[in-house]
Amino acid sequence: MGQQGVPLVVRSIDRSGLIAIDRVLRLLGMSKVQLAETAGLKPETLYKSARLRADKTQSRMREMLEIVGRVSQWAGGENQALAWYRAQPIAALGGRTAEALVKSGRASEVRDYLDHIAMGGFA
Repeated sequence: MGQQGVPLVVRSIDRSGLIAIDRVLRLLGMSKVQLAETAGLKPETLYKSARLRADKTQSRMREMLEIVGRVSQWAGGENQALAWYRAQPIAALGGRTAEALVKSGRASEVRDYLDHIAMGGFA
């Protein structure tokens, strides 16, 4: 969690209920190109408002933010959680990183894995 216990994904949503990319950039200290890469999107996606609103873009961003936000509690902060998301292989999920799994449409497996760990299961 971050500011006053408000989840990262909630802090990233604008008044219309969409992920506000500029807010995410500020919260995570990333460029649009870095954010697009991390979320598994083409960089131009984050430069065009119609693409920003697209279901695929919003879904991918929400998945990434939910996972990073959950891990931040265990990792010691959002920057550390982002580093884990991008670089730490998860043995139970074939040695792939959370980033690679989200990019390939397998975010639910990462969330299930995090639920398992949170319930006291082994990695």
